[in-house]
Order: sequence, then structure tokens, then C-alpha cells
Amino acid sequence: MEDWFDLAMPWWAFVVRGLLGYFGLLLLLRMAGRHSLGEMSAFDIVVLVMVGGALRPALLGGDKSVLGPFIAVTTIVAASAMLARLSSRFPRFNRWLEGPAVVLAKDGRILDEVLREHSIPRAALERELRLKDVHDVSTVRVARLEANGHISVRCK
Repeated sequence: MEDWFDLAMPWWAFVVRGLLGYFGLLLLLRMAGRHSLGEMSAFDIVVLVMVGGALRPALLGGDKSVLGPFIAVTTIVAASAMLARLSSRFPRFNRWLEGPAVVLAKDGRILDEVLREHSIPRAALERELRLKDVHDVSTVRVARLEANGHISVRCK
């Protein structure tokens, strides 16, 4: 029990590793694009679990203490809170961090090239429209993929 608090490296190394892991993963996910349609599939859950397992050694190295992971997680939570605060205070920063909304359908016409660009099957968009009680795409004024991965729809 006494080795629970014996760190394998200095405390600040956990902070640096936590920040590098957090911002590195954030950048990779941002480059990969937003999750379409705002729902997690089995594939997404598997990816999240695998990423978490793969990042463990990068964040903790060979540390087996209780304190090391706590320092790394505290750093990640603090970085996330800082980004949330910056995003709420600076709209330009938020747009850069999240990205703009993307128009998927306009004036009754689905924009297939935009769907392909964002890896959204046409059937998935049509299903999402039906879930929002839009049964005829010709009634859609605009449908957008929002930064949070949800689709918003305005009808004529």
C-alpha cells in the first residue's frame, strides 16, 4: 500500500503527458471530422475503448501508483474545462475548435457531394429526416450537420 503514492516520474511529467495526449487526440478527432448524425455505433464505442487503452502507456509510462493516473486525469479534466471556458467566451475560437455547420440539403435538394465529403450515406440522411417527421425532401428549406453531430432541419 505504501507504493500507491510512489510515482515512477516527476508529477509534472504526468501533467505534460496528459496535455499532450488530450490535445493530440483532440486534433486527430478534429481532423477525422465530426461524428455524423450524433449517434454512437458499435464501431464508435470500440474505437473509444481502443483509443483509451492505447493512450494509457503514453499518459502513465511505467507508473503503477494510484497518484499518477489521478494527476493525468485531473490534467485532462482541467484542459477540457479550460477549452469549454475559452469556447464560451470567444465565438471565433469555438468555431475553430468545433468547426462550422455543414449544409446537407437545401431548397428541397440533397447535396450528394457534401454527403460523400462527410461520409454520410444518403439513406442515413433520409432516415434522419423521417425521424424528424420530414417525409418529402422537397419540403426541406435547409438541413445542416451541426458541430455536435446532430442534424437540424428547417422546412418550407
